[in-house]
Amino acid sequence: MVERVERRFDLRPRRLAGDTAYGAVRLLKWLVDRNIAPHLPVWDKSARADGTYSRADFVFDQERNIYVCPGGAKLTSTGNIDQGHIVYYRASKNDCSRCSLKPKCTTATARKLTRDLNEDVRDRVRALADTEAFEQSRRERKKVEMRFARMKRILRLDRFRLRGLSGIRDEVLLTATAQNLRRLAKLLCRAPPSQAASCSA
Repeated sequence: MVERVERRFDLRPRRLAGDTAYGAVRLLKWLVDRNIAPHLPVWDKSARADGTYSRADFVFDQERNIYVCPGGAKLTSTGNIDQGHIVYYRASKNDCSRCSLKPKCTTATARKLTRDLNEDVRDRVRALADTEAFEQSRRERKKVEMRFARMKRILRLDRFRLRGLSGIRDEVLLTATAQNLRRLAKLLCRAPPSQAASCSA
C-alpha cells in the first residue's frame, strides 16, 4: 500500500501507526529501511507466563555477540542461523548447574535464548514507544479506528453484500457517506449552550 500510494500520488509517510499485528520484524525492517518511523507495538512472544526469566532479563553485548544472564554467566552462539533469521544462544551446562538462580531461569540442563537477525531493528522500534510522537500516533490511530468500528457495529458493515472490487468500493463509499451524514447531523443539531444550560437547571 505504501509503494502504491507513492507511485500514484507521490506521497510517502514519515511515520506509520498500527496495532501489534503489524509489529512483525520483517515489516519493521522494511519500514526502517525506507526511513518510515514504525509507531507500532513490537510483536514479541519472548515473555514467559510461568514466572521464570524472559529474554528481556538477559543483557545483550553487541560487541562480543553474547547474552549475559542475571547470574552473570555468558550465553554464546555458534553463529548458525535457523529458518533464515533465528540465532540460538546457549549457556554452558556447568554454569547453569551451579547457579543459584537456575530455578527461576529454566528446568532444562542449560538455558537457551533465540535472537532474530534483525533484533536491533526491534530494539530501535521499542525505543520509539517512549516518545511523544508515538503517543500522538496512538491518539490519531484511535480516531480512525473508531470510525471503522462504528461502520461495522452500527452501520452493519460486518460483511460485504456486493461482489467484485467495484461493488465493495460502492458499498464502502455509501457506508462512509451515511456515517458522515450522521456525524454532520449531530454537529448541526446540537443545542445552543444557553438552551442546554436552562434544560439542565
